[in-house]
Amino acid sequence: MVKQIVRDILFLGQKSEEATEEDKQVITDLHDTLAAHREGCVGMAANMIGYKKRIIIVSTGMMDIVMVNPVIIQKSQPFDTEEGCLSLEGTRKTKRFKKIKVKFLDESFKQQTQSFEGWTAQIIQHECDHLNGVII
Repeated sequence: MVKQIVRDILFLGQKSEEATEEDKQVITDLHDTLAAHREGCVGMAANMIGYKKRIIIVSTGMMDIVMVNPVIIQKSQPFDTEEGCLSLEGTRKTKRFKKIKVKFLDESFKQQTQSFEGWTAQIIQHECDHLNGVII
């Protein structure tokens, strides 16, 4: 189901809870809501649609990747950038890393460890900030 985008800073500033297989509806709602906002959005965290769960979705252009309980375990090549967010007005300066390695559960709740770089790595870092209550 397409959900309304949360803009409440107090809600967005809270840390999200670990997700379980009982949270599969959150994954469906993230897919649907990202699809509805595809023109202006490349990733979402569950708290952006009202769920305080550690789930993100990232568009790679060719496909969407869902990450349940993602943890960035390596990062390299820092750079300064500016980002916008569907939940917030305007853009903000932040520090990101060009290359990251992430440990997460996929949509089938199978353990994965993958490396990402460039734009996809930046999106993942932004969405993981959401899970940690970090508002840039």
